[in-house]
Amino acid sequence: MNLLEASSVAVRRGGRSILEHVDLQLGPGDLLAIVGPNGSGKSTLLRALAGIWPVFAGSVRLDQRPISSLPRREIARRIAFLPQDARLDFAFTVEEVVAMGRYPHRGRFQRESQADRAAIEAALEYCDVGELRHRFVNTLSGGERQRVLIARSLAVQPDFVLLDEPTASLDVEHSLEILNLCRRLADAGRSVAFATHDLNAVARYASRVALIESGRIVHCGDRDRVLLPETLERIFGVRAETLSTAEGHPVYVFHPRNDTG
Repeated sequence: MNLLEASSVAVRRGGRSILEHVDLQLGPGDLLAIVGPNGSGKSTLLRALAGIWPVFAGSVRLDQRPISSLPRREIARRIAFLPQDARLDFAFTVEEVVAMGRYPHRGRFQRESQADRAAIEAALEYCDVGELRHRFVNTLSGGERQRVLIARSLAVQPDFVLLDEPTASLDVEHSLEILNLCRRLADAGRSVAFATHDLNAVARYASRVALIESGRIVHCGDRDRVLLPETLERIFGVRAETLSTAEGHPVYVFHPRNDTG
């Protein structure tokens, strides 16, 4: 079935409400962008979907089963979550880091199987980091490290890939590489959700958009129906106008709300 869904989800941390009444579905082929102001609950929503943070009310379900009832190993096999603050400070090689993605499929002291090796090689190739396999990860560029982290996630062979601000610290070239990779994953049938502040990336790559404000999803659907200029002005406090590239992709230009020039 491969369906991940949140139903009336509420999350509280430290006595503070972060999410309230959130409904969301993620299925095969989706490339869902989660957008909203800082502190609106984007990262919390991804952690709840990944089963990392418990919900206070409502439920997160994986193929109609409450995720809270599933063994952590089963969740780790089905859902790959890459946080924004993932670090690679130790002197592991690229191949060693990607191989870590197979841990949910093996016992603690179990040797690497042929299936493990095939999954590792496929992930290295898919993320175009095979030539870096013997490099130490702490010597790589930001874009290379991010591709390695995604390769580690893909080595799990998950049905769902959840990424928190995957392009936040990258330059334009490497950001486009990561977004193209996400698009290819969705086109191959995986379910991908990513939190981002880059609305132009959303406009070009996402198939659906969830707009979150103060812990609630206020709009979810096709980009053209969600990212309306009047909606963006209300949520983000800016005026937005839409232009079009030569290829027909929309581009958002933002102005201070008081700027009429």
